[in-house]
This record gives sequence, structure tokens and C-alpha cells, in this order.
Amino acid sequence: MIRNDEEPVGLGAFDRVTWALRRAELAVQTLKEQRLRPLGMAPAHYTLLMSVHSEPGLAGAELARRLNVTPQAVASLVARLESRGQLERRAHPRHRHVQELHLTDAGREALRAADQVIADIERHITEGLGPDESAQLRTLLDQVSKTVRDA
Repeated sequence: MIRNDEEPVGLGAFDRVTWALRRAELAVQTLKEQRLRPLGMAPAHYTLLMSVHSEPGLAGAELARRLNVTPQAVASLVARLESRGQLERRAHPRHRHVQELHLTDAGREALRAADQVIADIERHITEGLGPDESAQLRTLLDQVSKTVRDA
């Protein structure tokens, strides 16, 4: 039982950088979900299509590691996008049990439409911040990424 004078979090917990990052992430994610929904797409679909676009031939297991999700989650997304004709699996040239992922023409078209939505969200954010603050935010976020990786 917690006494009234015991706090479950430290003072200033809601002022932490990590909490601000999470709030920003949730706000952006919510907007992405709202704006991508009319396209029949979720942010996870966009992320997967972008990843395969940037590195055609990725295997599901490698994609899961890069996206920091389970292989089962990637398999489910891949199956959904494959059923829509947006992704195809191809046999790996040297490893017969590995299948590479590739965008189809329909996948490239879906990605193009979704990327326009994401670019509009980006414009909204950067216009709200202005060019100097946008550049500063990108620099700071890169520094956060590096600091966390180095921890």
C-alpha cells in the first residue's frame, strides 16, 4: 500500500526529455493513423513498405530486427501486404529457406500515396516550428539517438 506522502515517480517525472519524446511520438503516430486510414493503411504498413523500398530483398527476420518488432509481427504484416498485392516474396539466391521481400507495382503505388500523406504531416510540423527550429530539432534528435546507442 502506498502512503499519501510516497510518490510512485520522482519529482519532475513529467518534465523529463524521455516523457516529452514519448508525447511527441504519440501525437505524430495518432496523426499518421488518422491520415493513413483513408488509404486503408496503418503506420506499420508504411514503415514496412519504406524499409523494403530502401533495401529490396530484405528477409523477414532482418526486417524484424531493424524495426524492433517480433518476427511474428513482421510475418503478419507481410502476409497482409502480400494479400493486397503490395509485396512479394522471392527465393533467396543462395539460402533456400530464406525469402526476400520486394515491392510490387501496387506496393510502390501504395507507398507513393502514403508518403504524400507523411510528407504533408512533415510540412505541418516544420511549418509550425520554422526552418531554424526544424533543423535544430533534427540535430538534437540525432544526438539523442547517438547518445542512446552509445549508452
